[in-house]
Amino acid sequence: MAAEGLGVGLIAIGAGLAIGLSAIASAIAEKSIGAAAVGAMAEKESLFGKGLILTVIPETLVIFGMVIAILILGLAA
Repeated sequence: MAAEGLGVGLIAIGAGLAIGLSAIASAIAEKSIGAAAVGAMAEKESLFGKGLILTVIPETLVIFGMVIAILILGLAA
């Protein structure tokens, strides 16, 4: 019985790591992209759309991490 609880706990830790680490990686990527986009927009305002798109792209990492976390949590059921 204790082994079942340990297995479910490790699955929950794995799901948490999947979404947490992907969020950290996305934040690191967005930091540099956002700074470059703001600098580019300060010089040329027509680059707003490109800067916005490039800033949003790293968020897909978090979406992939969430999908993996959901798949991992499906193992616990």
